[in-house]
Amino acid sequence: MKYDIKDIKLAAEGKRKIMWAAQRMPVLATIAERFSKNKTLKGLRIAACLHVTTETANLMITLKKAGADVYLCASNPLSTQDDTAASLVKDYKIPVFAIHGEDNKSYYKHLKAVLDIKPNITMDDGADLVTLLHEYKISKNNNDYTISSKGKSWDFYGSSEETTTGVIRLKAMANDKALKIPVLAVNDSYTKYMFDNRYGTGQSTIDGILRATNVLLAGKRIVACGYGWCGRGFATRAKGMGAHVIVTEVDPVRALEAAMDGFEVMPMDKAVKTGDIFVTLTGDKSVITLKHLKSMKDGAIIANAGHFNVEIEVKELEKAAKTKREVRTNVTEYTLGKRKINVLGEGRLINLAAAEGHPAEVMDMSFANQALAAEWFYQNRGKLSPKVYKLSKELDNEVATLKLKAMGVKFDKLTPAQKKYLNSWTEGT
Repeated sequence: MKYDIKDIKLAAEGKRKIMWAAQRMPVLATIAERFSKNKTLKGLRIAACLHVTTETANLMITLKKAGADVYLCASNPLSTQDDTAASLVKDYKIPVFAIHGEDNKSYYKHLKAVLDIKPNITMDDGADLVTLLHEYKISKNNNDYTISSKGKSWDFYGSSEETTTGVIRLKAMANDKALKIPVLAVNDSYTKYMFDNRYGTGQSTIDGILRATNVLLAGKRIVACGYGWCGRGFATRAKGMGAHVIVTEVDPVRALEAAMDGFEVMPMDKAVKTGDIFVTLTGDKSVITLKHLKSMKDGAIIANAGHFNVEIEVKELEKAAKTKREVRTNVTEYTLGKRKINVLGEGRLINLAAAEGHPAEVMDMSFANQALAAEWFYQNRGKLSPKVYKLSKELDNEVATLKLKAMGVKFDKLTPAQKKYLNSWTEGT
């Protein structure tokens, strides 16, 4: 079995962590039980480009129980948990191509390694894998997709996407008529983005900042750059820890919502002069520019919670800085004139660069959606056009219902009379 990881001897610790996460992922466990019994994905080859964490490990194990051949690579150079990767290889016989801190050359080498299995389905976290897949020859005949590379061809059913950033890229590809395969925006499922992005990112971003810096948040002026679901989650939790939260936004409706939620809203040019800690949560580039960095107060801390390391102009900062040094693990201090600026995790997503990412309880729903996406692609092969799809409301409700059951929470159901009323127009005042 081919693989490329840091050290197979780390497997024992990795397995303990994988099993700990599994205890907190009951929805995925329920799906795994059904998949294992029915061999739902028997014979399928699945290439996954995801953060190599304990939660991802449980998704890979679920897919393998369903009968699929699964290969995994990292979706970010700093997000890999090397002990988890070792355990997947040694204990679960799942090939992994990921090493924490790998350079850009190794990163793309690993992406190509999982595509070498000629996958029928791919799973993506940022759309790097599906973008690379588009460099191959893709042909379509009556919605049956064939991919050719190096003289070899194979059937392809579709690709699922986990992140807001990735969905943005895929929708841009679709708008440009560049998308040649069907893709499923798992991120657009309510049980993914309303929980993963809000509760997962909200908590794990703070976790990453605290592990990297050990600073007190109470009393700090924290700038949340963006007020989407990730921004909402982070701002709410920072406020709950005693911080004074400032929000910057480009969307007037979101800016209004932030103001109505009790946060101070201002332009970035003003926020940079007053903030102590800055966190980007937008999925866009150059949110914090070199100009902004030069205006910040001495000792300012900057972190990114977006998928790609383009939200902060770190490269421009490195060129402009007089000195650069690592003052703590995952904290790089840059000197600009008489002031020092601290960048966390090289400007990469802080919750995985400096911490362990989202809690298993949240990823339980996200990866339940990913598992159902693989089943959906297989069931709908030959029926799909090259565009961006989302999982049905019924599947979303199924995940939510399973989660509530696992939590011991009961909820009401509509009576026949209520259903009739909601579907009629004759009753009025």
